Amino acid sequence: MKTQATTLYPFVPSGNDFNAALRFFNAIGFETQWSDGGFAGLRFGGAYFMLQDISVQAWQENQMITFEVTDLDGYWAELQPLNLPSQFAGVKVKEPTDYPWGREVHLIDPAGVCWHVRQAGA
Repeated sequence: MKTQATTLYPFVPSGNDFNAALRFFNAIGFETQWSDGGFAGLRFGGAYFMLQDISVQAWQENQMITFEVTDLDGYWAELQPLNLPSQFAGVKVKEPTDYPWGREVHLIDPAGVCWHVRQAGA
Protein backbone atom coordinates (compact mmCIF):
# COMPACT_ATOMS: atom_id res chain seq x y z
CA MET A 1 0.00 0.00 0.00
CA LYS A 2 1.40 3.41 -0.99
CA THR A 3 -0.82 5.64 1.13
CA GLN A 4 0.51 6.09 4.64
CA ALA A 5 -1.40 6.84 7.83
CA THR A 6 -0.31 10.03 9.57
CA THR A 7 -2.10 9.93 12.92
CA LEU A 8 -4.19 7.60 15.06
CA TYR A 9 -7.05 9.02 17.14
CA PRO A 10 -8.40 6.36 19.51
CA PHE A 11 -11.78 6.49 21.21
CA VAL A 12 -11.42 6.15 24.97
CA PRO A 13 -14.29 5.30 27.35
CA SER A 14 -15.01 7.84 30.09
CA GLY A 15 -16.46 5.36 32.56
CA ASN A 16 -19.47 6.32 34.68
CA ASP A 17 -18.64 10.04 35.01
CA PHE A 18 -17.84 11.81 31.75
CA ASN A 19 -17.28 15.19 33.45
CA ALA A 20 -14.88 13.73 36.03
CA ALA A 21 -12.96 12.07 33.18
CA LEU A 22 -12.72 15.43 31.38
CA ARG A 23 -11.41 17.10 34.54
CA PHE A 24 -8.86 14.30 35.02
CA PHE A 25 -7.50 14.60 31.48
CA ASN A 26 -7.37 18.39 31.77
CA ALA A 27 -5.38 17.97 35.00
CA ILE A 28 -2.79 15.73 33.31
CA GLY A 29 -2.23 18.15 30.44
CA PHE A 30 -4.90 17.45 27.81
CA GLU A 31 -6.92 20.44 26.62
CA THR A 32 -10.53 20.01 25.58
CA GLN A 33 -10.64 21.02 21.91
CA TRP A 34 -14.38 20.47 21.55
CA SER A 35 -17.21 18.69 23.36
CA ASP A 36 -20.77 17.86 22.39
CA GLY A 37 -21.87 16.22 25.62
CA GLY A 38 -21.26 12.62 24.57
CA PHE A 39 -17.84 13.01 22.98
CA ALA A 40 -14.89 15.32 23.48
CA GLY A 41 -11.70 15.83 21.51
CA LEU A 42 -8.67 16.13 23.80
CA ARG A 43 -5.17 17.25 22.79
CA PHE A 44 -1.82 17.41 24.59
CA GLY A 45 0.80 18.56 22.09
CA GLY A 46 0.74 15.97 19.31
CA ALA A 47 -1.33 13.46 21.33
CA TYR A 48 -5.05 13.46 20.53
CA PHE A 49 -7.95 11.20 21.40
CA MET A 50 -11.73 11.25 21.61
CA LEU A 51 -13.28 10.71 25.00
CA GLN A 52 -16.57 8.87 24.68
CA ASP A 53 -19.33 9.02 27.30
CA ILE A 54 -19.61 5.27 27.74
CA SER A 55 -18.91 2.76 30.46
CA VAL A 56 -17.96 -0.78 29.44
CA GLN A 57 -16.01 -2.25 32.33
CA ALA A 58 -14.34 -5.08 30.39
CA TRP A 59 -13.11 -2.59 27.74
CA GLN A 60 -11.91 -0.06 30.28
CA GLU A 61 -9.99 -2.58 32.38
CA ASN A 62 -8.25 -4.03 29.32
CA GLN A 63 -7.39 -0.91 27.31
CA MET A 64 -3.88 0.50 27.39
CA ILE A 65 -2.71 3.61 25.58
CA THR A 66 0.78 5.06 25.24
CA PHE A 67 1.73 8.67 24.67
CA GLU A 68 5.13 10.32 24.74
CA VAL A 69 6.27 13.51 26.42
CA THR A 70 9.39 15.57 25.79
CA ASP A 71 10.60 15.25 29.41
CA LEU A 72 9.31 12.29 31.41
CA ASP A 73 10.94 13.33 34.70
CA GLY A 74 9.68 16.89 34.24
CA TYR A 75 6.18 15.60 33.56
CA TRP A 76 6.39 13.44 36.67
CA ALA A 77 7.43 16.52 38.67
CA GLU A 78 4.26 18.26 37.40
CA LEU A 79 1.99 15.30 38.20
CA GLN A 80 3.22 14.57 41.73
CA PRO A 81 1.85 17.70 43.47
CA LEU A 82 -1.59 17.12 41.90
CA ASN A 83 -2.13 14.04 44.11
CA LEU A 84 -4.48 12.68 41.46
CA PRO A 85 -5.68 9.62 43.44
CA SER A 86 -7.09 11.94 46.13
CA GLN A 87 -8.93 14.02 43.51
CA PHE A 88 -10.34 11.29 41.26
CA ALA A 89 -11.89 8.01 42.37
CA GLY A 90 -10.13 4.93 40.99
CA VAL A 91 -7.06 6.80 39.74
CA LYS A 92 -3.67 5.23 40.34
CA VAL A 93 -0.25 6.68 39.54
CA LYS A 94 3.08 4.86 39.31
CA GLU A 95 6.36 6.80 39.37
CA PRO A 96 8.84 6.63 36.47
CA THR A 97 10.03 3.05 36.21
CA ASP A 98 12.59 1.43 33.92
CA TYR A 99 11.28 -1.49 31.87
CA PRO A 100 13.02 -3.54 29.16
CA TRP A 101 11.12 -1.45 26.56
CA GLY A 102 11.88 1.93 28.16
CA ARG A 103 11.17 4.26 31.07
CA GLU A 104 7.50 4.98 31.76
CA VAL A 105 5.01 6.57 34.14
CA HIS A 106 1.75 4.62 34.46
CA LEU A 107 -1.63 6.21 35.12
CA ILE A 108 -4.94 4.46 35.64
CA ASP A 109 -7.65 6.94 34.66
CA PRO A 110 -11.06 7.24 36.38
CA ALA A 111 -12.56 4.61 34.03
CA GLY A 112 -9.74 2.11 34.63
CA VAL A 113 -7.82 2.61 31.35
CA CYS A 114 -4.05 2.22 31.76
CA TRP A 115 -1.99 5.04 30.24
CA HIS A 116 1.73 4.50 29.60
CA VAL A 117 3.62 7.79 29.41
CA ARG A 118 7.05 7.48 27.80
CA GLN A 119 10.03 9.69 27.14
CA ALA A 120 9.86 10.81 23.49
CA GLY A 121 12.59 9.28 21.36
CA ALA A 122 13.46 6.62 23.95
